[in-house]
Amino acid sequence: MAGIDKRITEEEALLLHSSGRPGKLEITPTKPMATQRDLSLAYSPGVATPCLRIHADPSTAYDYTAKGNIVAVISNGTAVLGLGDLGALASKPVMEGKAVLFKRFADVDGIDLEVDTRDVDEFINSVRYLGPSFGGINLEDIKAPDCFIIEQRLRELMDIPVFHDDQHGTAIIAAAGLFNALEMTGRDIKETRLVINGAGAAAIACAELFKSMGIPHGNITLCDTKGVVWKGRSEGMNQWKSAHAVVTDARTLADAVAGSDVFVGLSAKGAMTPAMVKSMAKNPIIFALANPDPEITPEEVRQVRDDAIVATGRSDYPNQVNNVLGFPYIFRGALDVRASTINDQMKIAAARALAALAREDVPDEVDAAYSGRRLRYGPEYIIPVPFDPRLISTIPAAVAQAAMDTGVARKPIVDMDEYRRSLRLRLDPTADSLQLIADKLRSSPRRVVFAEGEEERSIRAAIAYRSGGFGHPVLIGRENVVKEKLASLGLSGIEPLDIQNAKFGAPEIERYTDFLYKRLQRRGHLHRDCQRWVNQNRNVFAACMVATGDADAMVTGLTRSFAVSFEDIERVIDPQPDHIVFGLSVLATRKRTVFISDTTVHERPTPEQLADIAIQSARMARQMGHEPRVAFLSFSNFGQPMRDRAAHVRDAVSLMDKRKVDFEYDGEMSADTALDYDLMKRLYPFARLSGPANVLIMPALHAANIGAKLLHKFGGGNLIGPLLIGMDKPVQVVQMGATVNELTTAAIMAAHDSLAR
Repeated sequence: MAGIDKRITEEEALLLHSSGRPGKLEITPTKPMATQRDLSLAYSPGVATPCLRIHADPSTAYDYTAKGNIVAVISNGTAVLGLGDLGALASKPVMEGKAVLFKRFADVDGIDLEVDTRDVDEFINSVRYLGPSFGGINLEDIKAPDCFIIEQRLRELMDIPVFHDDQHGTAIIAAAGLFNALEMTGRDIKETRLVINGAGAAAIACAELFKSMGIPHGNITLCDTKGVVWKGRSEGMNQWKSAHAVVTDARTLADAVAGSDVFVGLSAKGAMTPAMVKSMAKNPIIFALANPDPEITPEEVRQVRDDAIVATGRSDYPNQVNNVLGFPYIFRGALDVRASTINDQMKIAAARALAALAREDVPDEVDAAYSGRRLRYGPEYIIPVPFDPRLISTIPAAVAQAAMDTGVARKPIVDMDEYRRSLRLRLDPTADSLQLIADKLRSSPRRVVFAEGEEERSIRAAIAYRSGGFGHPVLIGRENVVKEKLASLGLSGIEPLDIQNAKFGAPEIERYTDFLYKRLQRRGHLHRDCQRWVNQNRNVFAACMVATGDADAMVTGLTRSFAVSFEDIERVIDPQPDHIVFGLSVLATRKRTVFISDTTVHERPTPEQLADIAIQSARMARQMGHEPRVAFLSFSNFGQPMRDRAAHVRDAVSLMDKRKVDFEYDGEMSADTALDYDLMKRLYPFARLSGPANVLIMPALHAANIGAKLLHKFGGGNLIGPLLIGMDKPVQVVQMGATVNELTTAAIMAAHDSLAR
């Protein structure tokens, strides 16, 4: 549990847990249960067949049941973090919460089980026989030393992963932060002197994992309430403490901390003093992880040291050691390879993957989730934050690979790239739609111009585009400004970017001016007008690069409205011959992807325009890996009611009949009919679609724009675009204020468009 947030009142917390359906969990079937046949297949008599298959081959339980995606969250409530021994029943809200985190962050189904006993043997016997039900066991909030005995015995008795998160979760996240802190301060892990204050479950686990990472036994000093755990001490000792006793003259925490490199606190508020901090080595690393109040606050550390790296367990300070960064993803990777256990190599792989992720550029969406705080690798950002969407594709893959490397995986993953893609798809519905495009682009990279090259987001999107292997980015802007931005982002050491500056004598200016003048001279524009546009308008300069073949595609729109940006581009680039220009929005949810046209350009399209939009939208759907089923939408269904306002939609369908296209289409129809195939076939059996529509042709701009945004906000999923379709050269105009991910996606879409020509 994280530190208590003073902004949350008791009333708010109780209201959340009691409103509507009490608690935080429910069971939802994954198969349809609408008819008697559905019930017969799911239960009797249909259920007999998988039962017999599993009896013949127990491993098929993973194929025919949910076992492979269910983790039991089990506690007896004897050590509810921050609250103490509350007992089994009172721990249930915490265990439900843990199950919610499993689902939210890694799409793992968690079932909470509260075992009402404080007897170790009874607890073990209650859990050991649950193996057939679950893919893994997450032990939680069990007091020490009982937790050590319980976990060890259950790991011996069960052939599925058993993981006590209070121990290992904290150790793994702390290890990730430690990897980066050591690197940042230039320390050799084998020469690092580390002090751990506290000798409970998490402290012992940290000591064991740090040793597995490479810190020598003699360099780790463990302390408890009676002082240093030294070799030969008898008072307050047990077998788990004795394993970490060292030969030392130090007897107090102050003695141990003096001259040390690292302090890890898993004890109590105030255990670490400013005087102790002053006594530590240069660039001390201080992980004060006691909850709800740390051993020493970052403010107190800063009063005596300005060279310290500090982490806590609290969300209101930088560098939070939060277990949610570990356990959902560790179990995800372990479940996916059907690991028989979670070993030290898997834990270290998770820690190294977390450490590496903290060194990468952070998406804007993550910054936004943390009140716009700019997260950048450095002393105040050595550990990723929980709402980073990259965690799902990074940590499980590292854990799964380690499980395979150490021989505990019973279902090895053959294609790790495909596995990472499937992980992204679990939480990011756009991943599947974009993967096909990304794969094609990596095999044939493209040169893309970012017209607003001085903007921080454009710079970061350009770096992301290049890092993704999609091609060569070009930034339009002043070189000194771009370099200053790179330095402020901590990215000055990266491979140089291609920066073009229209205003100060780029050699292409004369050629671009002549090109533009030739286009516009009979439209009332003088040569000096064209020269001014090329010199001063980055959209025009970027469009000229694309139009003359110096680049394959361009992206703009970050700082100017769509209309202004589009007007700039139209001076240089025409619509494709026999094409119509329009905006296509792509809404990707976990259940389906829907293409919505036209969301930006035509206020009330004619029947001819609607037909053209449908054909081009279907082509785009196919480019993104979807077989188009096009519905022309209206408020009416096939003439009922017959209104003049829907005539242009009916006429568009008639035009389509004459064009003899190679994809399914029908209309006019209402949105519910188009998207609910059962309703469509029940009421309109003559309808020509073979499934629910995935390309929606809207009757007017206001309906398209409003509909796309409503679907996005209320239906969930991710919205790509609007994509600009129909220009003679690949161009994308993003929405003002677009994120780095949106800019990068627009660049990928523009580059892919150049492949399709």
